[in-house]
Amino acid sequence: MIDLDDKVLADVKHGFNLPPKPALISELQAALATADPDLNDIASIIAHDVSTAAAVLKIINSPLYGLARTVTDVKQAVVFLGLDSISKLVTGFLLKQTFDQRKCCISLERFWDNASDIADSIMVIGNKLKSRVPIENLHLLGLFHDAGIAAMAVNYPDYMETLIAANKDYDKLLVEHEEEKYETNHAIIGYFLAASWNLPQSICQMILCHHDPEFLVSCKDEEQKLAFSALKMAENFVHINKRFVAAPDWHLMKADVLKVLNLDEDDYQDIKEDLDEYFLELDGVSN
Repeated sequence: MIDLDDKVLADVKHGFNLPPKPALISELQAALATADPDLNDIASIIAHDVSTAAAVLKIINSPLYGLARTVTDVKQAVVFLGLDSISKLVTGFLLKQTFDQRKCCISLERFWDNASDIADSIMVIGNKLKSRVPIENLHLLGLFHDAGIAAMAVNYPDYMETLIAANKDYDKLLVEHEEEKYETNHAIIGYFLAASWNLPQSICQMILCHHDPEFLVSCKDEEQKLAFSALKMAENFVHINKRFVAAPDWHLMKADVLKVLNLDEDDYQDIKEDLDEYFLELDGVSN
């Protein structure tokens, strides 16, 4: 399993521009860190930011949660999800707002659309498997796991060329192209970003290792293994849906992923069909 020492993190931080943790997240984390967090205080902090509150309600009322009734205000959302889970939803939403398209050499709209598709897919998979991983953790992991790509696209004006080269080279992963050109990669940058935002260490570690085929073999935490496996399956399904070919690292991890999730090939195909149907319905609603 990949591990980073303080020197590596210091080298990444030196001269690398990462978006600072938003004030709203700092405020939420401070409120949650008190001896007895108050539900009303948490709801008030979120509700004060209208766009964030609206985004949280939109996610909770989506088909992914399958609620019998509509949640109409932030306090209800906090009651339904719990304090920690609502904080993760807010963090995922604010992540998208921190990168400036004017400073970025890739299309952030396209990037976040893809991240959102993976986040939705990982939640569908989590619901299908009835795993022990809270779906808010899965959603945050789905959104955040490739955030290092956006950060690199802000810091390196030629990063689009690297992405294009990697997309044409199916035998070499994007992280390998990045290492050759920049002596770092988006998984390391994403880890540093997640850690600087005080995300749970388990999520930070999965971000760091999400292209490491040895992760599932070496990881001892069952919840992490389930979440990681759901992520890799979601990545692969979205990649197939958009590019009609499996994700470049899927063949390295497929056997271990299916073993962790206790699925056979027929189960895998059933989930793929369910996700295909989900995105067709989503397209129909958006159109």
